Amino acid sequence: MAKSDNFGSIEHEGIVQKADEGSVTVRISSASACSGCHAEGSCTLSAKEEKIVDISGTYNVMPGDNVTVIMKKSMGYTAVALGYVFPLLVVITILIILASFSVPELTAGLASLAILIPYYFILYFFRNRINNKFTFTLKA
Repeated sequence: MAKSDNFGSIEHEGIVQKADEGSVTVRISSASACSGCHAEGSCTLSAKEEKIVDISGTYNVMPGDNVTVIMKKSMGYTAVALGYVFPLLVVITILIILASFSVPELTAGLASLAILIPYYFILYFFRNRINNKFTFTLKA
């Protein structure tokens, strides 16, 4: 991952998997910091994950081309807020409310965690609307 301060964006290198008239599918390999270590094969902590990104638009690329996928930093912050910050605030808020009503700790803790189920269902229900806000572009 590279940061581009000129555009306030995050860049990832990827390989074009499919290029259609209206979209491009890119495979991004994100590796952990220790993936270049000589002990990577025997270590259980190293992780390498591939992500597939669909990018709308017409680009002059062919399958197999190396490209750079660009995303605005603000979209990354939004993803972190939706996936981690808001759920944490919800859990802590419910835990504090239930504890103030003298609910037993085990019940308060389980209820605080259980509230995440509807939260993530709501995110799943609105996934298309949220996905439309996350736009990627290509730099060949």
